[in-house]
Amino acid sequence: MDIDIVKKDTNFSEIEDNLFKGTAKLNFSSLKTYVAYLQQNYFITDKEKYQQVMNCLSMDSRKNVQSLALSLEKFIFKKESEIDRVKEMYSFDKSFGNYIYVAGVDEVGRGPLAGPIAAGAVVLNLRQKEDRELILGIKDSKKLSEKKREELSKIIKEKAVSYSIALINNNEIDERGIAWCNNEVLRRAVKGLKVAPDIVLSDGYAVKNLDIYNEFIIKGDMKSASIACASIIAKVYRDNLMKEYSKEFPYYGFDGNSGYGTTEHVQAIKKYGICKIHRKSFLKNII
Repeated sequence: MDIDIVKKDTNFSEIEDNLFKGTAKLNFSSLKTYVAYLQQNYFITDKEKYQQVMNCLSMDSRKNVQSLALSLEKFIFKKESEIDRVKEMYSFDKSFGNYIYVAGVDEVGRGPLAGPIAAGAVVLNLRQKEDRELILGIKDSKKLSEKKREELSKIIKEKAVSYSIALINNNEIDERGIAWCNNEVLRRAVKGLKVAPDIVLSDGYAVKNLDIYNEFIIKGDMKSASIACASIIAKVYRDNLMKEYSKEFPYYGFDGNSGYGTTEHVQAIKKYGICKIHRKSFLKNII
């Protein structure tokens, strides 16, 4: 159901009264808008009302109205499943002990031929009183669409207790090596948090030289809410930065490949040479 069809000037109370009384045959468009309104206001609507609405819609003789009942039922099932999934991710973060502030940290951009490596660190409120406080949709940033990542990044930044993004540029990568920079950018992201965490959860491996207790989680961006959020804000930030670089260096397609070694990118390097954000240490087999 497309919740964008909800209009602010619609009298939803009148539609609801007529639906429950059964005294007026509402047109399909009004009912569709009302169902979209219920979906949009899922967390503030009495759950018993959904069942009442579905019963009324199901009893209508029109097939398209009956389909609205099925659509609403599927929406509720999907929403509740997502709430349960994300609750498990939050519970995972709380399972390490009775810590007040738990930070998740993750990096993006280890493998590209150009641009910086980036890391995000996020401290969430893990003690929500209501489901509406959860950040639904979070997962491994690579498994989300660009649009969804952008939406979630804004929500994460709004709801996080604290967040931080750190970068290490291509020159330092060439000078110090990607392994050192990979660890260092994670460390810098954690140290950039305005709220000092009691524990840091990292994705895949431990963060060295970090004076905070650290647990590393294999496939952490799929298990931990905090790590998933860190992954999302870091990727969105770096991808947008590479889009800005693409305006300055248009030959390489940075707005589409984020600096990774696509066929078109490699061909552009061979044709035009490198630019100031390329990692020379990554190009020994190309140039």
